[in-house]
Amino acid sequence: MKLLKIIAGTAVVGLTLLGLSMATTNPSQAAYEKYASQRLTKYLKDNVCGKSKNFLDNLPIKLDSQCDNLLDSANPQVQEIISRTTQRQNFIIFSIYHTDLKLESLSLIPGYKFESVGAFNNFYIYKAQRQ
Repeated sequence: MKLLKIIAGTAVVGLTLLGLSMATTNPSQAAYEKYASQRLTKYLKDNVCGKSKNFLDNLPIKLDSQCDNLLDSANPQVQEIISRTTQRQNFIIFSIYHTDLKLESLSLIPGYKFESVGAFNNFYIYKAQRQ
């Protein structure tokens, strides 16, 4: 009986410490926006700029390096778009972020939905869906 109380007490203390650790390392909305804009910019560099290099090589002016520079300079605007299209659910010890990237003005570009969880100062995308 005494051993059971010691184990239960240790488990309670351990879970309390884990909860406090998670609560203090629950990342903010601003941290998510920075993370998401960096991920989106990297994705665009790899998949848009990278895939269009063969096409861009045939043009009389060199735009291939300009694509990366353009994306780097547009980072504040990308972060603003993510800020406007993201909703955060804060559960104190972790947060869930729902981002619905759909640009109404550019109907030719498909929209995407992302769901991420933020915990321990990190973000984990668990759902990415093209609309």
